[in-house]
Amino acid sequence: MAASELYTKFARVWIPDPEEVWKSAELLKDYKPGDKVLLLRLEEGKDLEYHLDPKTKELPHLRNPDILVGENDLTALSYLHEPAVLHNLRVRFIDSKLIYTYCGIVLVAINPYEQLPIYGEDIINAYSGQNMGDMDPHIFAVAEEAYKQMARDERNQSIIVSGESGAGKTVSAKYAMRYFATVSGSASEANVEEKVLASNPIMESIGNAKTTRNDNSSRFGKYIEIGFDKRYRIIGANMRTYLLEKSRVVFQAEEERNYHIFYQLCASAKSPEFQMLQLGNANYFNYTKQGGSPVIEGVDDAKEMAHTRQACTLLGISESYQMGIFRILAGILHLGNVGFTSRDSDSCTIPPKHEALTIFCELMGVDYEEMCHWLCHRKLATATETYIKPISKLQATNARDALAKHIYAKLFNWIVDHVNRVLHSAVKQHSFIGVLDIYGFETFEINSFEQFCINYANEKLQQQFNMHVFKLEQEEYMKEQIPWTLIDFYDNQPCINLIESKLGILDLLDEECKMPKGTDDTWAQKLYNTHLNKCALFEKPRLSNKAFIIQHFADKVEYQCEGFLEKNKDTVFEEQIKVLKSSKFKMIPELFQDDEKAISPTSATSSGRILLTRVPTKPTKGRPGQAAKEHRKTVGHQFRNSLHLLMETLNATTPHYVRCIKPNDFKFPFTFDEKRAVQQLRACGVLETIRISAAGFPSRWTYQEFFSRYRVLMKQKDVLNDRMQTCKNVLEKLILDKDKYQFGKTKIFFRAGQVAYLEKLRTDKLRAACIWIQKTIRGWLLRKKYLRMRKAAITVQRYVRGYQARCYATFLRRTKAATIIQKYWRMYVACRMYKIRRAATIVLQSYLRGYLARNRYRKILREHKVVIIQKWVRGWLAQKQYKRSMHAIIYLQCCFRRMMAKRELKKLKIEARSVERYKKLHIGMENKIMQLQRKVDEQNKEYKCLMEKLANLEGVYNTETEKLRSDLDRLQLSEEEAKVATKRVLSLQEEIAKLRKDLEQTHSEKKSIEESADRYRQETEQLVSNLKEENTLLKQEKETLNHLIVEQAKEMTETMEKKLTEETKQLELDLNDERLRYQNLLNEFSRLEERYDDLREEMTLMVNVPKLEHKRTDSTHSSNESEYTFSSEFAETEDTPSRTEEPSEKKVPLDMSLFLKLQKRVTELEQEKQLLQDELDCKEEQVLRSKAKEEERPQIRGAELEYESLKRQELESENKKLKNELNELRKALSEKGTPEVTAPGAPAYQVLMDQLTSVSEELDVRKEEVLILRSQLVSQKEAIQPKNTMTDSIILLEDVQKMKDKGEIAQAYIGLKETNRSSAMDCRELNEDGELWLAYEGLNQANRLLESQLQSQKRSHDNEAEALRGEIQSLKEENNRQQQLLAQNLQLPPEARIEASLQHEITRLTNENLDLMEQLEKQDKTVRKLKKQLKVFAKKIGELEVGQVENISPGQIIDEPIRPVNIPRKEKDFQGMLEYKKEDEQKLVKNLILELKPRGVAVNLIPGLPAYILFMCVRHADYLNDDQKVRSLLTSTINSIKKVLKKRGDDFETVSFWLSNTCRFLHCLKQYSGEEGFMKYNTSRQNEHCLTNFDLAEYRQVLSDLAIQIYQQLVRVLENILQPMIVSGMLEHETIQGMSGVKPTGLRKRTSSIADEGAYTLDSIIQQLSSFHSVMCQHGMDPELIKQVIKQMFYIVGAVTLNNLLLRKDVCSWSKGMQIRYNVSQLEEWLRDKNLMNSGAKETLEPLIQAAQLLQVKKKTDEDAEAICSMCSALTTLQIVKVLFLYTPVHEFEERVSASFIRTIQMRLRDRKDSPQLLMDAKHTFPVTFPFNPSSLALETIQIPASLGLGFISRV
Repeated sequence: MAASELYTKFARVWIPDPEEVWKSAELLKDYKPGDKVLLLRLEEGKDLEYHLDPKTKELPHLRNPDILVGENDLTALSYLHEPAVLHNLRVRFIDSKLIYTYCGIVLVAINPYEQLPIYGEDIINAYSGQNMGDMDPHIFAVAEEAYKQMARDERNQSIIVSGESGAGKTVSAKYAMRYFATVSGSASEANVEEKVLASNPIMESIGNAKTTRNDNSSRFGKYIEIGFDKRYRIIGANMRTYLLEKSRVVFQAEEERNYHIFYQLCASAKSPEFQMLQLGNANYFNYTKQGGSPVIEGVDDAKEMAHTRQACTLLGISESYQMGIFRILAGILHLGNVGFTSRDSDSCTIPPKHEALTIFCELMGVDYEEMCHWLCHRKLATATETYIKPISKLQATNARDALAKHIYAKLFNWIVDHVNRVLHSAVKQHSFIGVLDIYGFETFEINSFEQFCINYANEKLQQQFNMHVFKLEQEEYMKEQIPWTLIDFYDNQPCINLIESKLGILDLLDEECKMPKGTDDTWAQKLYNTHLNKCALFEKPRLSNKAFIIQHFADKVEYQCEGFLEKNKDTVFEEQIKVLKSSKFKMIPELFQDDEKAISPTSATSSGRILLTRVPTKPTKGRPGQAAKEHRKTVGHQFRNSLHLLMETLNATTPHYVRCIKPNDFKFPFTFDEKRAVQQLRACGVLETIRISAAGFPSRWTYQEFFSRYRVLMKQKDVLNDRMQTCKNVLEKLILDKDKYQFGKTKIFFRAGQVAYLEKLRTDKLRAACIWIQKTIRGWLLRKKYLRMRKAAITVQRYVRGYQARCYATFLRRTKAATIIQKYWRMYVACRMYKIRRAATIVLQSYLRGYLARNRYRKILREHKVVIIQKWVRGWLAQKQYKRSMHAIIYLQCCFRRMMAKRELKKLKIEARSVERYKKLHIGMENKIMQLQRKVDEQNKEYKCLMEKLANLEGVYNTETEKLRSDLDRLQLSEEEAKVATKRVLSLQEEIAKLRKDLEQTHSEKKSIEESADRYRQETEQLVSNLKEENTLLKQEKETLNHLIVEQAKEMTETMEKKLTEETKQLELDLNDERLRYQNLLNEFSRLEERYDDLREEMTLMVNVPKLEHKRTDSTHSSNESEYTFSSEFAETEDTPSRTEEPSEKKVPLDMSLFLKLQKRVTELEQEKQLLQDELDCKEEQVLRSKAKEEERPQIRGAELEYESLKRQELESENKKLKNELNELRKALSEKGTPEVTAPGAPAYQVLMDQLTSVSEELDVRKEEVLILRSQLVSQKEAIQPKNTMTDSIILLEDVQKMKDKGEIAQAYIGLKETNRSSAMDCRELNEDGELWLAYEGLNQANRLLESQLQSQKRSHDNEAEALRGEIQSLKEENNRQQQLLAQNLQLPPEARIEASLQHEITRLTNENLDLMEQLEKQDKTVRKLKKQLKVFAKKIGELEVGQVENISPGQIIDEPIRPVNIPRKEKDFQGMLEYKKEDEQKLVKNLILELKPRGVAVNLIPGLPAYILFMCVRHADYLNDDQKVRSLLTSTINSIKKVLKKRGDDFETVSFWLSNTCRFLHCLKQYSGEEGFMKYNTSRQNEHCLTNFDLAEYRQVLSDLAIQIYQQLVRVLENILQPMIVSGMLEHETIQGMSGVKPTGLRKRTSSIADEGAYTLDSIIQQLSSFHSVMCQHGMDPELIKQVIKQMFYIVGAVTLNNLLLRKDVCSWSKGMQIRYNVSQLEEWLRDKNLMNSGAKETLEPLIQAAQLLQVKKKTDEDAEAICSMCSALTTLQIVKVLFLYTPVHEFEERVSASFIRTIQMRLRDRKDSPQLLMDAKHTFPVTFPFNPSSLALETIQIPASLGLGFISRV
């Protein structure tokens, strides 16, 4: 489309403005071709008519869309022109506080005039390894790009820093060098990078000065080459300097200063070492007071002097040479004060004994008269003779100033040369990066020779810059294979030809300098004649004949010809130089050596580089031709040559450009002056870069970016799977002019303005969509409103109608109610009348009916009474008749019954007289007789009872009688006593009478007392009541006080708890800090170890060893790197044998220590033997006496046999140990001994042989004792009866098994011994040779040994009892002290009492805790010792039981003769130990560690198998009590693990595998150490496998350190794997499609940048995390350790993501915040799936979560600011403000954060104490801990697979 079509209504444009340079305006109506006026409205609301140029009809520049404003790269702007660039820089600098901006390949740096926290080491680490466009623009990004290209392309690099004075060139160059020094390090220990940085203070002091534009302006150009070796580490540097401004030494303009070094000297004049320089205030010297501004605000020259001297010392300039430099500088100052007096117009003189000249000569070491003479005269040489001519005062002053400038220039060159010598490296330089800090384009009111040279240099640099930009554009087009058309760009070659070509300005200047009478005027005329009207770039001012104008690439500059010739010639009188060369001060002649460079104070060799700033002096004698030729080289000629050499260097390197911009002339922070900025942008070539880019295809989009951005312009049918074809189809429809875009291989190229057009189409489409959405939503809202109103109307109607219905219903109810009331009232009235009438009727009826009823009742009553009378009469008559009848009947019956009875009586009388009757009666009598007899017997019994009772009664009577008699006697006595008492009564009555009188008196007294008592009682009661009231008040007060005390106590308790909690947290933090510091030290130690190994390997490669037999593995390194691994508790003495790997010269002393150890052991055995022999003599008599008792109990012999077998095994183990030690000693003497020591006949050799002989004899004796014991056991078993043996031995073995302590065993054995004394004679009978007796003696010795142990244990118990008694006494004292303290506290006020009691309680608990800790340590040691002894005995008894009882049957004992070699034994159970030969140790380590592949072990075998195998080998060595084997195995294991990790340290599986196994090995050493704290987690079987002889606590510490190092290495591996994924997966990848907007990137992804390695997604990160987790789980890593690793990984993810977020403006948007929060939620979901939410990993992501929330929250009002401050607790103030500054809208509906809102945030957060670091420390590693994790796996169940190749080890 045509460009004019973009000028529609509401389009924004830029119009020129004299004040603001460019102003923004908005079109009020569409532009139509042919219109001459545009109607505009400015931003302040003012309407304006903008008239178009009638000739060019050029329309104003269009303004970029707001979405493109503030871009990192200016080339990303759609409209590339001056106002767009200026506005973008202003927005970034003012609104976002960003000082760096890309402009294609140029980094534009604006001086903020404020210290910013963006240059720390954390920022350097963040930019290290990143592509140039991946992060926000920064000087570090340019430096990283240069460093990366040097390493990748094998090509030297250059960083060209340019800009006008005060723009920040020096600081930018300094930061670039600091970056190189930090990321590359030094290849040697000389700290070259520090020296490179230290050269800056020196060069600034002698080459920088204050100007009107800059307080630290560089008055010379310098090019520093930083050299690197093949590993791209700094090895040295070299500096070239250009065009030092020597005129500043003698002249300064107003408000300017001389070089800093002069003011530093004056500020330090009072220092003792500077007294000899005779300096004073800077205002005293002519060369330092001309500017009138000797002090810079905020700068202390004295401190700067100290920094300068410190830098000189670091660079190797000795104190003497430093003082020499200061002498020369002081001499220059005094030389400036030398004054001249005119004698006439052609001559002058110096006053005699001139003070300034005298001091100058003293400091320079020259003759006063000679220097005074040649300052006022000069020598003229002709062909025949020489003349000495006086000079005028003006000429003398100029000569003096020229001499001062020359001396300073020579000194400057000497210092630069020395710095180069110091920075020069002897190692061959592989590549270099050059940093060019050179002056920018300058134009002042008066421009002279210096400005001419500076602008000439800038013309050359601009030409090189244009060619480079053009070349990059061409490469980009060719790479993308698009048609290439020549771009027309400004070529400044005509301007360069004007200056440097033949008959150019410099050529004519040199020619005029050669003329004897050449002047500036004649030179100006030659310029006019040669170039005026012939060269379009050369002009002549209208009002001057001594100036000329050159049209430079940046601007027109007018140069004044005055002084050009003099400055170009730089004349110094030869005679003055000769005087200085003859100086007694040796440093002065060194400065003026022409043929060779000055001697360095360090006597270093020359660097071989040519200084380009050497100013020639007068030729000296000796080589006149060459000297004269050198003299003819003017300053301009030298500068041109050095500039050509610089351009050759730059052309041979890849350049990188930094353009420094000065935002204002007043040094105000973050103040942007548009006029000054535009001037510098035009001068530095930035706008030229923009113009070149705009001439081609400046806007570039990848196909995916274009598709994502402009997907809204496509229809569904246009979207294809091929993104390129889709973009082509869409562009052909959107942009009809095909010349406006080109399709490359990976990008689409657009002409200027096309992106804005596409943005307009996109905005229109989105606006139309928004309108449609608004229409729909508004319709929906109105429809919803209508429905809501209709619903409301219906509701109102319903309620109204309901109200009316309710009112009608109420009327009806009232009508009905009235009717009902009427009805009921009428009914009531009628009813009432009815009731009255009815009641009256009823009353009448009742009276009537009552009357009738009473009458009827009377009648009935009379009838009833008549009936009763009749009834009683009739009854009486009937009863009387009945009685008469009954009487007659009874009488008849009686008569009849009497007659019948008489008849029966007669019959009975007849029967009684018969026999049968008598028989019947007899039978009855017998029964009666028996009954009577029974009664008689009963009565007899009763009689007897009664008789007994009578007897008893008689006894009782007798006793009673006796009692009565006694009572009678007593009563008689009482009577007598009564008589006596009567007498006494009489006397008592008399006394009573007296007493009555007394009583009466007493009663009277009592009454008086009672009265007084009543009064007292009343008073007392009153007092008591008062006291009760007071007591009540006091109780209330007490309760109040108690309540207060309780509250205070509660508050104090809470306070103490809070303090305790805080102190606990602080202690935890301190512990973590200490742990982190310790682990960092371990990390540093491991790094130094690796460095040592590397250096040693390098030395091995460098040193050629001729003898092959000396080329052996130096294993001393492993012993040196972990010396403490050889120390343990079982090595109590220092006489340990040496390792076989140590050098031969160190082995002899260690072999001697081994021998001394054996000798000491033999001595101990001899002493023990002698002691046992003495005890044996004492016990023999006791044995004879106990012989009889032993015969009585022969069954106890079985226990003695078992004990003798136990002793035999002890002797066998002792024999084995001695034999091993003897073999080692023999081996050491035969193989390792040096000829001087072990040669036959040597004294040491004889001593050793004697000691060996004695050891051999001792071993033979032990062997014989073993044989005797065996034979004794055989013979005794044959003699013992089977039955007794079996029963008794089983019983005794059961008893022995119950004995858990060696003291019990000893006591039991003593009891057995005392009861078996009779066995001594049997011993002689059993064995005629006496062998049994000897064995018995050995048994007695063992008995004595046990008794001595029992006694020692008893003594220890006594000591413990004594300690307990002492503790009781101390407790008593403590109790007394507590009582005293309590009494004292009771006297204190309540508050002080509580504080004192709390303080005392804290002190007491602390002391008690310390005492308990000491006691616990002592008891732990004692318990460990006792447990080890108990384990030894338990183990021996168990072996004894298995080996001698269970395997012997009764039949075997009876039938078969037992021989020692034929005792059948059952195969032992596996004891969880592995045995290997000592020579197989290296094979074991090799197969198990060095050559083991973790993947196979992790998949097929149990986790931690190598750790279990190693520990079982250690157990066996511990079982053998072989300290050498334990030491060697553990050391080899540790060193082998280190070797594996060094070799395969970048493999995650390897590092994870050995971290898991190291931790498991460490846990095994803890679990089976025998310590109570670890044994409680074991089973009883596992406790049997504990170590018995050695305490490996120190080795546990070494393994813990090794585990820490492996963990840190694992973290580094994780970081290296995750680092490339994090930014792409967390920030760049669109997890939620369509959320993030895509904006043009300009030249951010340049061809020079490293190509993208592949797009990582969030799924890639999660898959990698899952892979890490699964590998660690397969390796059996501890769950707690896995949590720590996961926490570290999440911290890395969060820190790297947040750091990139803080350094990338393009990702600080609302949509990106949504993406980040979604990604974080996915990571949290992964944690939930893995059950790792309690690992603390989520908390490490909190800063990132809050940053994402900060991107999404509202950022306008004060409430929003308050919410942000409370929400972002994990972010620092710097980070919050940085995110707000970087926040960039991606869509049109978003708004930028206002500066006032950011200031509000800063004010609210000003009191927060945060870290000053902007970025998180991504390298931070949390301190790791290894919680004890016991294994439930039984060691005896572990099987060794054949795949490990460990067939040489056997199970024990």
